[in-house]
Amino acid sequence: MNRLQQFVLSLFAAPRLNMREDYGKVRRAQRWVASISMPWRRTPYRQTLVRLGDRSISVRVFQPQQRTRDDVLVFFHGGGWVTGDIETYTPACANMAELTGCAVASVNYRLAPEHPFPAGLNDCYGVAQQVLANPLAAGIDRAENIVLIGDSAGGNLAAATSLLLKERGQRAFSRQILLYPVTHWDHDPETSPFDSVREYGEGLRLTNTEIDDYFDLYVPEPMEQRGPLVSPLMADDLSGQPTTLILTAEQDLLRDEGEAYGQAIAAADGTAEVHRIPSALHGFIQLPKFSKPMREAYEHINAFLDAHPAPKVGA
Repeated sequence: MNRLQQFVLSLFAAPRLNMREDYGKVRRAQRWVASISMPWRRTPYRQTLVRLGDRSISVRVFQPQQRTRDDVLVFFHGGGWVTGDIETYTPACANMAELTGCAVASVNYRLAPEHPFPAGLNDCYGVAQQVLANPLAAGIDRAENIVLIGDSAGGNLAAATSLLLKERGQRAFSRQILLYPVTHWDHDPETSPFDSVREYGEGLRLTNTEIDDYFDLYVPEPMEQRGPLVSPLMADDLSGQPTTLILTAEQDLLRDEGEAYGQAIAAADGTAEVHRIPSALHGFIQLPKFSKPMREAYEHINAFLDAHPAPKVGA
């Protein structure tokens, strides 16, 4: 990437913050931005609660104006496990419902550092376990219609949830969609095995320093960061994973590790499609729906849903 390209891309960079100290400010800013982006006024949603022991997890369910698919997308939002929630992702989920013709269920899992690992993962796993075991109670015709989807840290949680379901011998999702997911623990340009960390780790939408801060807030114990439920690419066994779609952003430090995860699933005799969105930055799923990266992303998502419909009962 030449200096002119680097300069142009830097215009789209997020303001540099000390995430360890400023995560509260980021959360408030994200909610304000979401509040002035109001596509959900045309996309109805309802709020529900999923009981997990003595706690309740909020889930916001979006219905497209035209329901063209029976699939239900269970969505885990991004934000480095530290920021983001169902409010800040309401515009993105409203767009997701309209652009896929699917119902979208957005899960409001607990955030670090108030609730470090494995709290957020336990919430995602618990919700997933309930909707798979009793889909009718969640308003879903059958478990086969459920597709797991997440972006960035949410993609990480989706992958980890699938690993945990397999590890515990429980019913799993048949399909998952991972958008620029975090799959590896090392984002130091000196030691990372991935060239995208070195090429796109500074001055853009997500930096090496920020993701290291996110990791330390989410998983304070460094050696735990290398475990497969935090870094899915470190899993010894990736057999039995759902049919997977992975979309990466060309100009994103997470690009190569996301693509490597798809390759690892395929190498374990699984089915994985991997597509790189040209010229895209990290976080493109939150762009306006008329933007080119969004249009291309949803072309791949819709093609994946068409190519891999819900398995028939008894199949």
